Amino acid sequence: MDDIEIVDYDPRWPRLFEEEARRLRTVLDPSLIVGLEHFGSTAIAGLSAKPIIDILVAVRSLAAARATFVAALRTLDYVYWADNPKKDRMFFVKGMPPYGSKRSHHVHVTEPEGEMWQRLVFRDYLRAHPEEAGTYERLKKRLAAEHPTDREAYTDAKSAYVESVMRKAAR
Repeated sequence: MDDIEIVDYDPRWPRLFEEEARRLRTVLDPSLIVGLEHFGSTAIAGLSAKPIIDILVAVRSLAAARATFVAALRTLDYVYWADNPKKDRMFFVKGMPPYGSKRSHHVHVTEPEGEMWQRLVFRDYLRAHPEEAGTYERLKKRLAAEHPTDREAYTDAKSAYVESVMRKAAR
C-alpha cells in the first residue's frame, strides 16, 4: 500500500529531471545507455501528477545493466525492486518507504524494444494534444480519489485509457 497524491503541475519538474539525469550519468556505464528520457506525467507541461520524477533509461543489454546498475544506483540512494514480476525491465525507487521519506524519483531500465520505451509515444501524444492531457488529468484525479492508498489498483485502472491513447498515437 502506498498513498496516491496528485498535485498541480510544478514547473520545477523538468529541472529536477535534468539534475537527476546528470547524477545518473555519473554513476551508470555510458557504454550501456542508448537513451535517457523524462517520462510519465511530470514530463508533460501543465499536467497534474504524482510528484515523482519518472526517468526511463534504455540500455543495449538488460543483462549487462543487471550486473552493474543495482550497485551504481544504490550510491544515489535508490532501492532496487528485485521481485518485479516484469522481467523485461528493472525498477528503482528513490525515497522508498519505509527506507526514505516520500518517493521522489523512479528509474525504469529497459531495452529499446521493451514495452516501457514504447510508452514514450504516450508522453509525446499528450504533449502534442493538450485536450487529451486534460482528459487524462481528470481520470487520474478520479482514480486517485477511488484508490487513495492502492498504487497498483490506481495504475491498473488507468491501463485501458493509456492503451487507447497509444492506439491513437500509432495512427
